[in-house]
Amino acid sequence: MKPTDILRITILLAAMASLVLSVWLFFANDSTMDDKLNGIFVGTWVHSILALGGFLIASQKRGN
Repeated sequence: MKPTDILRITILLAAMASLVLSVWLFFANDSTMDDKLNGIFVGTWVHSILALGGFLIASQKRGN
């Protein structure tokens, strides 16, 4: 398996884990307003993780 493939899989898994965590925090049974805000905050990580992954993959391709 190529290092680029491993990086892509890792980035996608991290983004999916962040999405699942944010939904769980937002919709937890006894969720308070703080839990909902934490869910929204963690939900913004998804975009950041995917942007970082795109940057890293692009920089690897440029180096080759």
